[in-house]
Amino acid sequence: MNKAMILNPTRPVWPGFSSSKSLCGDANCMEQLLLHCANAIESNDATLAQQTIWVISNLASSDGDSTQRLASSLLRALISRAATRSPAFSFLSAAPVSQETLHRFSVIELASFVDLTPWHRFGFIAANAAILDAVKGYSSVHIVDLSLTHCMQIPTLIDSMATKLINKGQPPPLLKLTVVLAESPPPPLLGISYEELGLKLVSFATTRNIAMEFRIIYSSYSDGLSSLIEQLRLDPLVCNEALVVNCHMMLHYIPHETLSSSRSFFLKELRDLNPTIVTLIEEDADFTSSNFISRLRSLFNYMWIPYDTADTFLTCGSEQRQWYEADIGWRIDNVVAKEGAERVERLEPKSRWFERMREAEFTGVGFGEEVGREVKTMLEEHASGWGMKKDVDDNDDVERFVLTWKGHSVVFASAWVPISRVDGALSYIEA
Repeated sequence: MNKAMILNPTRPVWPGFSSSKSLCGDANCMEQLLLHCANAIESNDATLAQQTIWVISNLASSDGDSTQRLASSLLRALISRAATRSPAFSFLSAAPVSQETLHRFSVIELASFVDLTPWHRFGFIAANAAILDAVKGYSSVHIVDLSLTHCMQIPTLIDSMATKLINKGQPPPLLKLTVVLAESPPPPLLGISYEELGLKLVSFATTRNIAMEFRIIYSSYSDGLSSLIEQLRLDPLVCNEALVVNCHMMLHYIPHETLSSSRSFFLKELRDLNPTIVTLIEEDADFTSSNFISRLRSLFNYMWIPYDTADTFLTCGSEQRQWYEADIGWRIDNVVAKEGAERVERLEPKSRWFERMREAEFTGVGFGEEVGREVKTMLEEHASGWGMKKDVDDNDDVERFVLTWKGHSVVFASAWVPISRVDGALSYIEA
């Protein structure tokens, strides 16, 4: 089979059909073709794999509709997986998806990018509200920010702190911010150093009359952030200081399979630090299955959402859309083409995260109606497909928020306190 025929955007037409749409006009058909291809690859059936790749290459398009773009990215990842797993697929090749090819955002670019969609803003609003309620009355607030967006949440938190605390005549707390610098972080990538980022954040806080300290800790998600935990243990106790751990779409990079560095172990170590509050924002999907076909099905049924939403806020062919979808493609390639320690995109559904939090002796706290109204107001600024649903966990009767796209769960927001602090923490939330 001609390699160029597989990857070249100018594809031959499937015999007997005038267009790809007439052959496979819906997402269900495309999903079945991709699963058929994956099964062929897993069974080392080079002939069948060649046939299905040829068919999908006629249907997928990197500049087509959302299903075609998703299929194009998945096909490239499947080819990469096949080419590196067995000599039977030596006829295949695909350009590797590496971080070197991804765009590195300036702070302004990333902040503007985040504002284009509720994907991150939803979690910012919910987490900031929970944090502000929990730290009332503290003279010092230490925030450990484990965030995919490189502290883009922090300016909005500082603004809210200035508005809701200072304007009410309350003295501003000292704000300490600790961030983790990990080797080979996932996209989006930042184009400046964390030292430069810290200077910008401290300068911004000063304009809001809030004193701020910024600290970088080098740690690895692959070993459960052990050096971060150790440093937090060594930090001197400060009278009347709140410890806040803000987890925004990063905890799923901690391995979930090994006992010594598992997510549950990290959460139990975190619990031993007795934080004032922990906010947990994650994408609501499951990419952890050891069965590749099952994992691919889950990937298809979740990753159509970022492609579909992109049509509402990014112009086709624009540079920004290329950046955005290249980052999505990196994630897809990681789930499909990588295995072992290299496969770091291991999302878990909210039910499993909630189970982990309870096992670590945390209990959930709610967000309240005012936060719900703020989220809904934000959603009105975006496309009509976005929505929010309230989810009540039967284990604790706490109401949590879930961001949705066309009725499908996208991101969940939750807040947690150590069980021993539940009475005091709940009084903060309800105050």
